[in-house]
Amino acid sequence: MVGVAGGIAAYKAAELVRLFDKAGAIVDVAMTPRAPHFITPMTFQALTRRPVFTDLFSLTDDEKIGHIQLADAADLVVIAPATADLIARLAAGMADDAVTAIALATRAPVLLAPSMNVNMWNHVLTQRNLVTLRDVAKYQIVAPGEGFLACGWTGPGRLADPPDIAEAAAHVLSVQDLTGVKVVVTAGPTYEAIDPVRFVGNRSSGKMGAAIAAAAQRRGAEVRLIFGPSGVAPPIGVTTSHVESAAQLQWALTNAVKDADVVVMTAAVADYRPAKVADQKIKRGANKTMQIDLVANPDLLANLGKQRKGKHPLLVGFAAETTDVVANAQAKLVSKNVDLIVANDVAEPGSGFAVDTNHVQLVDRDGVTDVTPGPKTDVAHRILDKIVELRSAGPAPGTSRTARGPRPKSSRGAKRR
Repeated sequence: MVGVAGGIAAYKAAELVRLFDKAGAIVDVAMTPRAPHFITPMTFQALTRRPVFTDLFSLTDDEKIGHIQLADAADLVVIAPATADLIARLAAGMADDAVTAIALATRAPVLLAPSMNVNMWNHVLTQRNLVTLRDVAKYQIVAPGEGFLACGWTGPGRLADPPDIAEAAAHVLSVQDLTGVKVVVTAGPTYEAIDPVRFVGNRSSGKMGAAIAAAAQRRGAEVRLIFGPSGVAPPIGVTTSHVESAAQLQWALTNAVKDADVVVMTAAVADYRPAKVADQKIKRGANKTMQIDLVANPDLLANLGKQRKGKHPLLVGFAAETTDVVANAQAKLVSKNVDLIVANDVAEPGSGFAVDTNHVQLVDRDGVTDVTPGPKTDVAHRILDKIVELRSAGPAPGTSRTARGPRPKSSRGAKRR
């Protein structure tokens, strides 16, 4: 359920509702009496294909849903924008409009996205009210952004971007089976310099690693992402170190794994680097051929396998193959002393580098699990499912090796409002 208060940022709630609808959620919208001054209920009805709740006493027909039914049906209540007035009324336990009544009646988590003038945001009473809602009522809060505000002031108070609010909502709804687990993820390619202009690289985009980092954070993990050169934005809220070469990645990894519980090596690390890097750009000249001597980079995954104590941290490697995918992954599992290899045929359409989908096979010492092809966001959760399974001592004898279907978007049920 999305609650919309009367503020200039109310128009952004339409984009938030669209994102929830696109993700497959059933979205109901409630509005305070002043919210329709900024955006019409018809807008939300068109986006959700459902009636919009604007008045506590307007929905009296049996076939329509009252505020108690909405409150009971919700898996999550998101209030965006949450104005200073609405926050004050929520902190006082008032229920004098559709939004506050639903918030007070629901047993679902409540997520607030404040939006207001910078002075109103900084006021001691607003901050006290937020503390009450966070510490007493256990509301979760998406902090506002900073910048130029509609009122002419500059500073904190701008409604968080809708994708950020949607991500926070997904985090609240996700099963927290990695709470307290420290996860290190490497992602993207490495660039090995030839001269100040050119490099040896590969086609990795970093999308799969970024998806795993985001999914692990949603499930409660403390995630650190080591990201090679990529045009993909790192997940919001994930601690990220940017590197370029295999040597830089090795240095960052050495520090990151000291207290890690799980290390997921999705990065496509260059096997070789130029033996010598030119100080100046190499000119073409009259030569039609050019020879570059290459030397091997350290095998970072194998080194982790040799250095770890027992089975800690749990190690996950990736194998991007074009032939004998499973056989090569099984050999890599043993030779590098890791717990899981995620293998995929990068020559298969819709799988591998620079696409949003993937088809992988999870290879461990008990067998091979084929994961249904799908978006990398879904594949990331299937990989994490396997990691959780391995951390809990693996499946019982006779357990089916067939990959599971898509994860429900809520632990409270597949249908969300």
